[in-house]
Amino acid sequence: MFTNDDILAALAKVPGPDGRTPLPQSGAISGISIREGKVFLSIAVTPEQAPHCQPMRQAAETAVKAISGVKGAVVVLTSERAPDSAPQQAAPKGGNGQGAHGAPHGATHGAGVEGIKKIVAVASGKGGVGKSTTSANLAIGLARLGMKVGLLDADLFGPSQPRLFGISGRPDMEEGGALKPIEKFGVKVMSIGFLVPDDAAIVWRGPMVMSALTQLLRDVAWGELDVLVVDMPPGTGDTQLTMAQNVGLAGAVIVSTPQDLALIDARRGIAMFNQVHVPIYGLFENMSYFLCPHCGERTDIFAHGGARAEAEKMGVPFLGEAPLDASVRETSDAGLPVVAKDPDAPQAKPYLVLAEKVRDAMNQAPAKKAPRIAVE
Repeated sequence: MFTNDDILAALAKVPGPDGRTPLPQSGAISGISIREGKVFLSIAVTPEQAPHCQPMRQAAETAVKAISGVKGAVVVLTSERAPDSAPQQAAPKGGNGQGAHGAPHGATHGAGVEGIKKIVAVASGKGGVGKSTTSANLAIGLARLGMKVGLLDADLFGPSQPRLFGISGRPDMEEGGALKPIEKFGVKVMSIGFLVPDDAAIVWRGPMVMSALTQLLRDVAWGELDVLVVDMPPGTGDTQLTMAQNVGLAGAVIVSTPQDLALIDARRGIAMFNQVHVPIYGLFENMSYFLCPHCGERTDIFAHGGARAEAEKMGVPFLGEAPLDASVRETSDAGLPVVAKDPDAPQAKPYLVLAEKVRDAMNQAPAKKAPRIAVE
């Protein structure tokens, strides 16, 4: 079995970003990951170097693939704002924060993904609000509407989609090195959970997070998709910023529960997407209420109507409410989301309505490319 040392030895023949220094001695290698004979390598370059570094990236990928025992290799470039670049300035009061041509100050736009018409993020300000369950049922709902759908599990530290879809296999790799998503319920799914054991702790710093996310997004044979649903991790961290920097998101769905603590974090999520100029499709209230299966009495465990009121306050659409229901939990744990198992059930209806609203929002607004942002 090959090791990191074998990889570095193979890369010694590849010149680094300056065109002279061997890549391992250049300090540009920001991460090496080996998974089941497949190598994932990230190389950090400056924005100025990036346009000229594709030959280096290709040479590195070829060198790694030539190592005995390597089943495939994916090499990606990661780029950060140069340390001496001026930080992005806030807009003056009364201004719109845009330059002479109407673009945000300091913004460059991320490229889309070949073959994918629209990319929609499903996000939440905090964990535990049912965002992944919503993502899975939304994706299946969009597929039931006749769309070609993919689902990217972007929660690298807590991937949920393998369990929600009942997928335990590993993705194949095409001859060119691209991973093949696993298809189920009419949805093409990709997750870091397919590549690492269930009990493995993923301990990565920012560059590795960005490299892995880029690989899962761009080095996957998605084919032709009408929409790629991205199950984002909770919060407003590296993954959200990477997606905003590198992908032209068509819009975002924010998931929350009704109580004040969740809504505070949902508000932050909306503010983040507004800051990077990603359209907000709306706010979806999960675990909205509980209907007793024995007596039918309704109980508003987390209060009620908070997300609807917050949507009105923030000026974004309200996308509906899903109840706190045992069948949703049971079908999710069984790897058979409720929209796939019983689309005619009342528990599936909120997610199907959500899918219709997201489809309509995608058709109404053109996809927008988000600006690259710098974080001080």
